[in-house]
Amino acid sequence: MARVKGALNAKKKHNRVLKLAKGYRGARSKQYRVAKQSVMRALTSAFAGRKQKKRDMRSLWITRINAAARINGLSYSNMMHGLKLAGVDINRKMLAELAVNDPDGFKTLAELAKEKIA
Repeated sequence: MARVKGALNAKKKHNRVLKLAKGYRGARSKQYRVAKQSVMRALTSAFAGRKQKKRDMRSLWITRINAAARINGLSYSNMMHGLKLAGVDINRKMLAELAVNDPDGFKTLAELAKEKIA
């Protein structure tokens, strides 16, 4: 039986990692062993970053809703509680959109929330 050496497969594996490490500084983009560590860490951070982005966006929406609610004489929690009591089923993303782009529409919702709380 002929001896099989792993040169081709190893080269493919190395090239795959080095391609992912393109743009890194110094040895991180040139040497396989260093690049492999950097790429593994980067992929882990990318996974975590996709989850973090969702949290950041929700936080931004809440901040925008709170600012607009305070302009209309409500706190964020009172606004959300009033909307829930009124049976208005609208998510925070859309409320934040209204707060930024349609202040009159948001004011209508704020008045509705005020009525239900009082």
